[in-house]
Amino acid sequence: MPVVRALDVGFGNTKFVTAADGSTIECSHFPSLAYPGVGDQTQELMGGRRKTVAIPIGDLFYEVGPEVQLAADTFRPNNLNDRYVDSPEYLALMRGALHFMRVPIIDLLVVGLPVAAFRTHKAALEKLAMGVHPVGRGKTVEVRRALAVAQPQGALVHFAASSNKLDKLNRETSLVIDVGARTFDWLVARGTRLVTKRSHSVNRGTFDVVQKIASEISLDIRSEYRDLDAVDAALRSGKPLTIFQTPYPLDKLKPIVQGVAHQAVQAMLQSVGDLHSLDNVILAGGGGHLFRKVIREALPQLKVKELSDAIYANVRGFQLAGQDAVNVAGAVTSAEEHAA
Repeated sequence: MPVVRALDVGFGNTKFVTAADGSTIECSHFPSLAYPGVGDQTQELMGGRRKTVAIPIGDLFYEVGPEVQLAADTFRPNNLNDRYVDSPEYLALMRGALHFMRVPIIDLLVVGLPVAAFRTHKAALEKLAMGVHPVGRGKTVEVRRALAVAQPQGALVHFAASSNKLDKLNRETSLVIDVGARTFDWLVARGTRLVTKRSHSVNRGTFDVVQKIASEISLDIRSEYRDLDAVDAALRSGKPLTIFQTPYPLDKLKPIVQGVAHQAVQAMLQSVGDLHSLDNVILAGGGGHLFRKVIREALPQLKVKELSDAIYANVRGFQLAGQDAVNVAGAVTSAEEHAA
């Protein structure tokens, strides 16, 4: 059987499929952080190997993986820019995901892009993803074919499959909202086909929220506060931060969340236009919990379906779409057939 895998290199996390058997899809992720060095520094001084891999690119090695924070220094790389896909850090993260998939040959790899970057970067990303990739520790992974799709399309396919609506979906119009680390994406689709002029994205994601909150904390404690991961974790759990060994509740800073969400949702409403024809409204993305209140208030007459395990919604849909492309079109020859 052809090997199909999916990955989504987001601004916050890199998500990928580790195993797939029909509709049973196993996923994993690691932070989208890549620390460069002149050699493989994944071996700790105390003799234990951290859960990272050093990816060779040019004259440098980029360390990526689940325990990449152990490689961190006081500088946190910030790849939140429009040239992200063209950066060596992006390639390192993609190859890191290939490493942790643990398969030597991938017949079809499905990858995602923000809606605003889809048309301009689709061909280049597919070209980047194909070929033989060094994935660290002397290993390589061959990707024989790549398919790039808009990130929210993955969530749409996942929604349709999990709701047993694949056949019915072709007659319906859907709005998919994907709240990521940097981008707030929305996609209007007829069936699974993108309605381009009603779909877009803006740079108003969870990073904007946690950065603004960190700035307010810095003013309050009169000391620079930069632990964005701690702010993100506190927002998800509803528990206070701990600053100078003292609980620091975030309740008084919640209006910041609503302000950023309001900006993003207003941009979406202007782009989407007529809401009367929407059959489905789907909320996905790791930041959906922060924006859900404003989204529901902006769409009072529509039912918003929030996907469970939303961080993996896109990549699960990518996997299903890839499997369907292989099964229906028969366009990919399996690794076993090539070797025969």
